Amino acid sequence: MTTSEVLSPPPPSQVASLAQPQFNVEALQSFPMPLVADVVNTENGDVASFARSSWHKESGKAGAFGLPTMLDMKAEALEQVQLDTWSAQPVDRGPAAAAPDPKLLRSWQYQVTGKLATAQVLVDVKAEHIKSGGPMGMKQEAIKHIMRHKPDDTFYVVDLANVQRMFKAWRAAMPRVVPFYAVKCNPEPGILKLLNALGAGFDCASKGELDMMLRMGVSPNRIIFAHPCKRASDIRYAREHNVQYTTFDTVSELHKIAQMNPDFKCVLRIRADDPDARVPLGLKYGAEVSEAGVLLRTAKELGLSVVGVSFHVGSACQNLSTFSGAIENARKVFDEAGTLGFNMELLDIGGGFTGHFDECGNVMFGEIANTINAALATNFPPEMGVRVIAEPGRYFAETSSTLLTPVYGQRDRTAADGTVKKDYWLTDGLYGSFNCILYDGQNPAYKVVRSPLMSESTDSRTFLSTLWGPTCDSADCVYKDVSLPVLRNGDWLMWNNAGAYTVAGACDFNGIEFTTPGKLYVWSDSAVDAEEAADEQVMNA
Repeated sequence: MTTSEVLSPPPPSQVASLAQPQFNVEALQSFPMPLVADVVNTENGDVASFARSSWHKESGKAGAFGLPTMLDMKAEALEQVQLDTWSAQPVDRGPAAAAPDPKLLRSWQYQVTGKLATAQVLVDVKAEHIKSGGPMGMKQEAIKHIMRHKPDDTFYVVDLANVQRMFKAWRAAMPRVVPFYAVKCNPEPGILKLLNALGAGFDCASKGELDMMLRMGVSPNRIIFAHPCKRASDIRYAREHNVQYTTFDTVSELHKIAQMNPDFKCVLRIRADDPDARVPLGLKYGAEVSEAGVLLRTAKELGLSVVGVSFHVGSACQNLSTFSGAIENARKVFDEAGTLGFNMELLDIGGGFTGHFDECGNVMFGEIANTINAALATNFPPEMGVRVIAEPGRYFAETSSTLLTPVYGQRDRTAADGTVKKDYWLTDGLYGSFNCILYDGQNPAYKVVRSPLMSESTDSRTFLSTLWGPTCDSADCVYKDVSLPVLRNGDWLMWNNAGAYTVAGACDFNGIEFTTPGKLYVWSDSAVDAEEAADEQVMNA
């Protein structure tokens, strides 16, 4: 998979055979206007058209911000019924909700999302409505924020619209696979609340993550405890809060489960390595397929319930064949488990997904969706009744967030030959969001944002420069010998696509509050800058 590949959902005939449920075309046509036309083609039920058309018109509702008609409400209700049926687990909605607030129905939040639950999230986080979510749009919002609040420390701009765009693209491309967001990637409350409102499930790996999601109102049925080697306190917490599904890959874990929570529904994690993945995981987790028999027989002897198979190809997968091979191996384990009397009903295809936008704002999902759909159709046809989930983290989080770091210190270093190099200190470093350089193999790109609180810089020179983090550790160096224009204390560097495995891995070393940066929530009408999209359309004309 390459980053230049554009989302290519399966052909209509294949979608029709894979999607559950099938859309009732006659029922859709009975309405006087299309229902979420970007998602469903009322002529043939085809979802493929969504990939190219929906990003610039999220809800399908045009016109002034007036009170929605009864048809709008019916449309939302029907779409929610379809989503509930599509989900792996029934959604626990709790007590009957009160009548919707007319003010919310008239709000821009409802107009851009078309859903009451997601609109309420935007209200709760005080999101601002903006036109462009591209680099220029983010720069403009950052400058507004700097002028308005005069921050002098790290902050993020979180574009929740990108999260919804990724969610809709996933639904269109892989209708059988329910995304269970990997909380560890970025447990940002706004992102979590939005995904919850959209109907996603959640992959949790500790009692802390379980507690976070349960307190947010997520039903235990929409959580998988996807850690193959759990601490005793984690298992106790899951048992006390009725979290049912968990993974395992060792005999040791099975004995632990049998002793502490024999009611767990156990999912055997097998090894499935992409050797070119940014972060391989097979060295630590995943049983060899050849070991599955021993593990299944041990589970049987202990009286445990094994209900499925999971795998993880590694973070940021590069080789599509890894998914095909892993799904084929999962079917082998399913068959072996069936001979032992286990009722196998769940396949978890893990993570490894990436998601970006092309110049027109379309999600670049490459051929990965087609590869997975084909492998599922071959090895787990719908008539088997197997539910399929995945654990995407980076896919949803990466494009959601832009990081802003101010320069707060500097010096010149003059070499023996008279060459001058610059040192700059940033408010974030390797102990903060830039831990991604060490642990996630990232090479974050930056753009200079001149402070709107100072006069325009007149120094056009550039120097080889080093970017230091703020701690006392001399190893806290973000970049060394990069070319930069002359910066002043108070100028900023902007880092786009900074939502995945950044602040989630930070610690407060030196007492510096890396883990609690400032945040500005926005909702963009477009994932790209208008000029960028216009240029691409001209080139393709």
